[in-house]
Amino acid sequence: MNPPNVQYISECFIKPKSSPEEEETKQPIHLTPWDLTMLSTHYIQKGLLFVKPSSMNDQENTVQPLLERLKESLSLTLDHFYPLAGKLATSKQEIPPHYSIYIDTDNSPGAKFIHATVNLTVSDILSPVDVPLVVQSFFDHDRAINHDGHTLSLLSIQVTELVDGIFIGCSINHVVVDGTSCWHFFNTWSDIFMRNNSSISRPPVLNRYGPVLNLPFTHHDQFISRYEAPPLRERFFHLSSESIAKLKAKANGECQTNRISSLQSVSALIWRCITRTRHLPYDQEASCRMSINNRTRIEPPLPEGYFGNSAQTVRGIAKAGELVEQGLGWAAWRLREALANHNDKAVREWVDEWMKTPLIIRRGEFLDPCGILVGSLPRFKLFENEFGMGRAVAIRSGYANKFDGKVTVYPGYEGGGSMDLEVCLLPELMRDLESDGEFMDAVCI
Repeated sequence: MNPPNVQYISECFIKPKSSPEEEETKQPIHLTPWDLTMLSTHYIQKGLLFVKPSSMNDQENTVQPLLERLKESLSLTLDHFYPLAGKLATSKQEIPPHYSIYIDTDNSPGAKFIHATVNLTVSDILSPVDVPLVVQSFFDHDRAINHDGHTLSLLSIQVTELVDGIFIGCSINHVVVDGTSCWHFFNTWSDIFMRNNSSISRPPVLNRYGPVLNLPFTHHDQFISRYEAPPLRERFFHLSSESIAKLKAKANGECQTNRISSLQSVSALIWRCITRTRHLPYDQEASCRMSINNRTRIEPPLPEGYFGNSAQTVRGIAKAGELVEQGLGWAAWRLREALANHNDKAVREWVDEWMKTPLIIRRGEFLDPCGILVGSLPRFKLFENEFGMGRAVAIRSGYANKFDGKVTVYPGYEGGGSMDLEVCLLPELMRDLESDGEFMDAVCI
């Protein structure tokens, strides 16, 4: 039986509350190599599922007051994060050659806000083994790529009302933000909602790091492509803090060190286990890419609140046979070395090379069928975003940026260093992972 369709009730656009007249808010925001490399990938799509408060369960006390408070607090939040109310624009000319993409903060209807409903319960979302496909409909800008921000809003919030729950889905342009900036915005919005006050303790730093770039293009068809993933299974696996502590102790013990982190240990586990399910030839190169925040790795470091993209991936490499035969610590140490080598020199060399030959990630061309990508960070503050409904019961994501071998790490609901892994694999590989003894011994079902 197919699940019911999401019904769209209303939509509007939200602008910054104060509509500031300061000249700086009207100036174009020029983009950096870190931003521009994301032009052909999808929007970031992340959302939180809440149990609907009992006060919303009768006809007299509907979800409407919540929607109005969400809109009002979003408008106040956009006073601080006003680039999210803008749009992308391109300036170009033939003589002399010029092609530059920037954020236009002055000519946009604002951020989009949608109210939708679906005849499903919280249990309908959380009970199935795999994430139901209907969750993809809880996000706007489905399959949009970031270059589409020339015509689509850079930020879209969809509030989907379930029978007994509320899902707040955020679609945000990945040219404008990385994961760190995305959750900085989301945390600030929740805080303003809860306090009903527009003052914030950690304002974003909106000045972009880098020069104005003249790109070597004449038309966006030269660097844009649209990737459609094959049918995947998407499943969440939970690792308790106790299980992670055992993995970390094992990895460090095998290498006679104490320098391997929890995330490196967990990433090594999933790298080994997925590689084993793929039954690769012994000498086949198998890779594990990990997302990394550049803010603290360059000299001088970027401010903590730098608002934009400042993330890359680092790559651990091993022969598939060795990866499977050797221990957890052997794999984790390769990841640790890759992360340790990503310093100021490495970052600046990447930027220098990008300036010579701009690289726009086109997902279909960059996929490694023998590798995995571990994204996000377990230290992001996700469950602290309550919006007057208490702690969320789950985080879920949309269709965006998923492919065979994509693993996203989130903090676990109970905290304490626990983690949730969102794993996307081809169906036959997920079946084998679910039968992998090493992996299933570590996770909680």
